[in-house]
Amino acid sequence: MTETPREDLARRIAGEVTLSGEPGATLRKWRTDFDVSQTELAAQLDVSSSVISDYESGRRESPGIGVIRRMVNSLLDIDEQRGGGRIRQYARVLSAGFESDIVHDLREYSTTIPLDRLYGAMDATELVRGDDDTVSGHTVIDSIQAITRLSSDEFYRLYGQSTNRALVFTGVTRGESPLVAMRVVNPTPNAVVLHGVEEADLWEHAPALARIDGFSLAVSNRDLDEMLDDLRELP
Repeated sequence: MTETPREDLARRIAGEVTLSGEPGATLRKWRTDFDVSQTELAAQLDVSSSVISDYESGRRESPGIGVIRRMVNSLLDIDEQRGGGRIRQYARVLSAGFESDIVHDLREYSTTIPLDRLYGAMDATELVRGDDDTVSGHTVIDSIQAITRLSSDEFYRLYGQSTNRALVFTGVTRGESPLVAMRVVNPTPNAVVLHGVEEADLWEHAPALARIDGFSLAVSNRDLDEMLDDLRELP
């Protein structure tokens, strides 16, 4: 029987926690990724918040598989009570054929939006305005994982349903690799946003390559988790 996205995600989280050398820290990572407080998780589990704190800090003996299963299911229950946004995000990435450590988020919007609205959600600074000033989706990509693990054919799948979107590359130091990748992948997206790099540190040829290929180029240094939360609020 084929697993549902929830079941697959639960298995992946539980496996990562179980195999981690620091299971408490891994639990904390997933809890914060789901934007769930210790108090909320404790209430869902019907325990005190100090129990969650003790597990995450390592003050309490590493949780057994039964405790891990309960915690993971509680996180997913809370997400479903909120509308299932994190589970749907995972399903989108999975259905596109990517691992979640390569693609942080892949979304198609219900309507086309101005590019400036996307920039507002990311606190991004535009350096080059391309041929189009709207987008109808975004893909947020770990630049190192994508460039080292994806073939050129797999790069095309980052576009989701349309190239009328923004490709957001995270973990950028200069921007050389993503911009070179855009040179060999055609067609190009409407916009590329480089996350983690200051304008002063950007590869000097990046703006020129963006102009040649006709896409908008912007940079952002906003906190990644907060940025992803605001991007998920786009239509």
